[in-house]
Amino acid sequence: MKRELLLLLLLSSVSLILPHASFAAEPSKPIPLIFDTDIGNDCDDVLALAMIHALQSRGECELLAVTITKDHELAAPFADSVNTFYGRGDIPIGVCRSGVTPEEGKFNGLASEADGGQLRYPHDLKSGKQAPSAVDVLRKALVDAEDASVVICQVGFSTNLADLIESPADDISPLTGMELVKQKVRLFSVMAAAFAKIPDRKTGEPKLYREYNVFKDIPAARRLFSKWPTPIIWSGFEIGLNLTYPHESIERDYGYVAHHPVAEAYVRYIPPPHDRPTWDLTSVLVAVRPDHNYFDISPAGQVTVLEDGYTTFEAKEGGRDRYLILRDDQKARATEALTLLSSEPPHVQVASSPGER
Repeated sequence: MKRELLLLLLLSSVSLILPHASFAAEPSKPIPLIFDTDIGNDCDDVLALAMIHALQSRGECELLAVTITKDHELAAPFADSVNTFYGRGDIPIGVCRSGVTPEEGKFNGLASEADGGQLRYPHDLKSGKQAPSAVDVLRKALVDAEDASVVICQVGFSTNLADLIESPADDISPLTGMELVKQKVRLFSVMAAAFAKIPDRKTGEPKLYREYNVFKDIPAARRLFSKWPTPIIWSGFEIGLNLTYPHESIERDYGYVAHHPVAEAYVRYIPPPHDRPTWDLTSVLVAVRPDHNYFDISPAGQVTVLEDGYTTFEAKEGGRDRYLILRDDQKARATEALTLLSSEPPHVQVASSPGER
């Protein structure tokens, strides 16, 4: 009887320490992961994709698909070049045709960069015009997955997932998009909104913040978050802002090849010694490692996207939404994890660039 009581107390203690342990997958199985990104608008998307490849090589996740919410024809080829660099060039890539952020961006042009007449970063997908729609890619990835297994990580706009849950039955599945999500998705990890006031750049006065991923496509965000049916973990703007990527890592840790797409994208975006905030990386980290205590997590509640792009959170027992909280004493450990995973070399031999020996 004493042993049974002790076991019960231990289990109770674990549940108190890990309030979000119910989000964790079976430890022996890689987490089926979908990455939805506006790659090209910031270099943290590239660092986040590199993290996913490191986590997959460690057996912690399996990247089912990459879907893109930046509507430029080089965004998909650049994502394909990163996947190919890490030895996974066959990962499906889907695109939107929304007209949102249609400019090339500072580093997506790396997809067409050539040395000695050969692509610096080899890949098969030459243009987003050749890529299937994100909704088709999402539906196929969900159909083939086990029930209640998939984690979706969205680090860009809400366009693709809003379109997914409104998609009808088709040749891919007799289920609607909403039915597929309810059946297949276990958790939605999103980098969006802000749950703390952010200092004004000019005055330093803390103010409510209208976060980029929400306000660049407010209609899609309102469609998505008013209807999404599974638990959501939000990484607000304040989380990545307070965890910056050390530029020393860019200068030091990627030199095992002459050209590295992650380091080169970072430098083209804003050259070192700039330490870029790690917004998108934090959503990947909690999506794959929700029980590692890199962050605290809020009580359950409901997030609402307002018409002007601001967001509100109302605590509510049994609510769908929770958001990350970062204590000062968690920063060093989280930064170390983000840095080590992003800079981890591929677990395949990287092809030499032309002229490299």
